[in-house]
Amino acid sequence: MKLNTWLSKEHIIRTKDSAVFQKRKLSEITARDVIDWQNEIRQHTKSSGESYSPDYLKNVHTQLSCIFSTTPSKYYGLQINPAAKAGNMGSEQTKEMLFWTKEEYLKFIDAMMDKPMLYYAFEILYWCGIREGELLALTPADFDLRRKRSASINPISAYRARTLSPRRKRRKSNRVIQMPDFLCDEMQDYFKQLYGLESDSRIFPLTKHTLKRGMEFGCKASGVKVIRIHDLRHSHVSLLINMGYSAVAIGNRVGHESVEITYRYAHLFPTVQKEMADKLNIERSN
Repeated sequence: MKLNTWLSKEHIIRTKDSAVFQKRKLSEITARDVIDWQNEIRQHTKSSGESYSPDYLKNVHTQLSCIFSTTPSKYYGLQINPAAKAGNMGSEQTKEMLFWTKEEYLKFIDAMMDKPMLYYAFEILYWCGIREGELLALTPADFDLRRKRSASINPISAYRARTLSPRRKRRKSNRVIQMPDFLCDEMQDYFKQLYGLESDSRIFPLTKHTLKRGMEFGCKASGVKVIRIHDLRHSHVSLLINMGYSAVAIGNRVGHESVEITYRYAHLFPTVQKEMADKLNIERSN
């Protein structure tokens, strides 16, 4: 488990789950108690005054249910999981997959020219398709810029170091990404702008909030539709699909299995399917 994931779960258990049940024996907690707790949690609001999202409520309940399901029943007298019996609260909302066309991205990035650090950060995100966390962990040591044709970036080694994660869940995440020549040149120019840059210095000492604000600024200035930072990764995949690359090749680049690429982006492959059908027609007639 990544450090950030652990800290998130720990916070939920400490502030939402155990805060109510910490003085109760596990065997004494009933489904009715859990339902009362759910009703109370639903009334809570964030510091901004907003209600918790269905996604967050579901996550809170899941953590409580896990506590009961992983507790040895023979030691604590648990006959059932009261959280499971009470039923979940909230729901997992499927986030719409948005992406920019190349034309939309070029309009956006033109509006970011006077913000160098954000400009180069978005260039890496769009043209390499890496994850936000991988971007924010990058150091000069993760780049091989000695020869343009072999210029590469290893986002996963940086991500491991920054999050203290000993391994990644996905085998495919261990990858080296080839960079196009123009991006290699841009990164060399960017490194020259960073004063006192060390091999282990983060080249983008930004926060996720700063990236989000930068995205909002660029969208407003350029007039393109607002998307999430992660949607730049979707945009990279859609660009590669339009260029005619296979799911296997794309999966290797972005760190996904080809089956997952095919499933998640099937709606973007229609032109490729049409080409296949046309070529099959030719084969049949020969």
